[in-house]
Amino acid sequence: MEDNAALADGISSALTRMKMAVDVVGDGIDADSILRTQEFDLVVMDLNLPGYDGLEVLKRYRQNTGKAQVLILTARDQLSDRVKGLDLGADDYLTKPFDLVELEARVRALLRRQSGMKSPEIKVGELVFNSVARRISLNGKALDIPRREFCLLELLISKAGHVISKEQISDGLANLDEDISPNAVELYISRLRKRLSPAKINIKTVRGLGYLMEK
Repeated sequence: MEDNAALADGISSALTRMKMAVDVVGDGIDADSILRTQEFDLVVMDLNLPGYDGLEVLKRYRQNTGKAQVLILTARDQLSDRVKGLDLGADDYLTKPFDLVELEARVRALLRRQSGMKSPEIKVGELVFNSVARRISLNGKALDIPRREFCLLELLISKAGHVISKEQISDGLANLDEDISPNAVELYISRLRKRLSPAKINIKTVRGLGYLMEK
């Protein structure tokens, strides 16, 4: 949530390179609305937003039992601002100017914290998915795949042994300014099946319900 378009684009690009699905919002009122209707793992939030400022958005989000990790990213460097942000429920506070490498490190740390300090690695057969490092290996070799397929694999592997619907997949793959059609979901599933075929991992179609990655 950043009203500076150039900075928002830079942060979005950095997180996208980390294989994350990213939504960008530049207005506090819109941010509040989106946080009430969608679930996120991580929120990077500026304080100087038009409409509601970042602290108001954060307050409303926590009051609405929002559970995502929240990183405040702001030019406000006073101790009082930092204390207020943390007291309202922020998990970390980074001041501008900043280095992208530090932002990326803090994002990884927050994702580790979110997992309860458990191992970030999930294994299905010969496939290993590291949710913090955002890496996949297959038969011991790194597997580099496009972001959408990466996000799809993350959805499926996090629910391995359980059915995930096309609607859930569409929501997980889409950005705020686009929709993912059922046909597109089928295409991404087909591509992912081909990539994972050497590991003999089965992504099963459950007719009328969705897809299941068998353990």
